[in-house]
Amino acid sequence: MPRGLGDFSAPHVPGELLVFAEGFTPQGLANRVEGVVPLKVFQGGFLHVRVPPGWERAKAEALLRAGARWVQPNYIYEPLALPPNDPLYAPYQKPQLSGLVGLEAAWANSTGDPDLILAVVDTGYLPHKDMGSRWYRPQGCLDVADNDQDPTDDIASQDRGHGLAVASVIGAETNNALGMAGVTWRGKLLPLKVARSSDGLMSTAYVREAVDLAVQLGAKVINLSLGAPGSDPVLEQSLSAARAQGVVLVAAAGNDGIDGVLYPASSPSVIAVGSVSNDKSKSYFSNYGPELDLVAPGERVTVLLPNNGYGFGSGTSFASPIVAGVVALYMSKYASERKVWPTPDQVYQCLTATAEDLGPSGRDDEYGFGLVRADRVMADLTHCFP
Repeated sequence: MPRGLGDFSAPHVPGELLVFAEGFTPQGLANRVEGVVPLKVFQGGFLHVRVPPGWERAKAEALLRAGARWVQPNYIYEPLALPPNDPLYAPYQKPQLSGLVGLEAAWANSTGDPDLILAVVDTGYLPHKDMGSRWYRPQGCLDVADNDQDPTDDIASQDRGHGLAVASVIGAETNNALGMAGVTWRGKLLPLKVARSSDGLMSTAYVREAVDLAVQLGAKVINLSLGAPGSDPVLEQSLSAARAQGVVLVAAAGNDGIDGVLYPASSPSVIAVGSVSNDKSKSYFSNYGPELDLVAPGERVTVLLPNNGYGFGSGTSFASPIVAGVVALYMSKYASERKVWPTPDQVYQCLTATAEDLGPSGRDDEYGFGLVRADRVMADLTHCFP
């Protein structure tokens, strides 16, 4: 067994170390270094410990001084799975989805639960050759703005197709040798139309009814790529009730580039998502503030367009569904292993604790807790799969 420290520049699980401490009991060693919590003892004398995230190397050095023989990070291994064969993935999506968010490693752990329902509260449904069977359209009034059963996006405004674009980021048909890849490959995308056909108007009443309906129809995740200034007590009541029933809500922070996260992202019941560019800097248009939780790629994100088209979208509207898709992947893996869905509190703790810290150390108003990292989410045994 070598002596010293492992390589702390390699990808590793935040807040975890592996220690070889011959001659020490786990608690005896932990008592010598503040902030070290024993988790498990492996055969052969190795100890798995938890330390404050961001302090891995400092605590490793302290453990060596306290008598440990060898300390290393808990390295992240990436399963050697093939990336999706969608032709737009490698040239356009991979730098964001895998290079920044770590989705290839996450997909090797889970590509989603086919029964998980993810609601897209937006401008409605449009058919597309690359959505295939991903759309989920049960019986009932799915067009809450016009009070009918047909959620087809026929709005008379420039925002037509917004719901399709958002949904495609979450879950376009993937590994089908066609077009683009989605964040989650399996699951049911429920289109709830909250934009009035005549003029595209969205209102408190429409969005509240859609949130309530999503819960009634069994959605576990709701994406809200829409927003307004201020707060909305009427809508807050529905958001709070949905969260209390185990639904995870994710919303876009806004595209004004100002200090002021839009509502419903600013709601305490919602995960608020801002946008970063491919170099991990805050997008110029991304709203920020104390309510911001996470950031995700939001510039020139590959999306589906009406009439079987493909293109790019920029805005927090497209960062939010990346996070919603990661939420769906995490919930799917957790439910597969534990036979129960994680609570919204568990989801929030997992995603924020494993985010890649950007900007000033720790949580800040421009990046929240940092960049969502699907690879860390799937590997973390402290905050995600304790």
